[in-house]
Order: sequence, then structure tokens, then C-alpha cells
Amino acid sequence: MGKALKLPKTKCCVSKSRCDRCPIRMLKDGDLPSGYGVHKRVLVRVDPQGRPLSKKPAKKSELATAAKIQKKSGKKKSKAA
Repeated sequence: MGKALKLPKTKCCVSKSRCDRCPIRMLKDGDLPSGYGVHKRVLVRVDPQGRPLSKKPAKKSELATAAKIQKKSGKKKSKAA
């Protein structure tokens, strides 16, 4: 069995020590799914230039789909190398 998929929270909890699912921490570590970014501590969809597409928080269903796609493409790259 593989590692469990870790999705980011839709809003940052503003704790001093960041949790593992914090969108700010995941953005810094590079674990955030492609097409997503953080704007004012809220996870949002972004366009290729990095600008937010909307000010509304990202939906969990869209986020899970994007994370699964990124995880699959990451496996293929690691096998080819």
C-alpha cells in the first residue's frame, strides 16, 4: 500500500507552529498541488502566472482530484528516472 494522500486545509489555522496540512507550509515545501496557491491564508486556484482566479476558497473535491493527478504523474516520472 502507498502513502496516504495529504490534502491541505482550505484555510490556515494561524497557529505559531504550523501543522502538516497548513497551506502556507505546503506551499513553501512544494507539496501543494499544481494550480493552487495561497492568498491571505486561504487556499485558492491560481492561473499559470500565479494570480488568483477567484477570492473564494478552493473546493475539497477539486483539490482531491488535482492532488491525485499530481501524485500519479509524480510516480511515472520517478520510474522513468
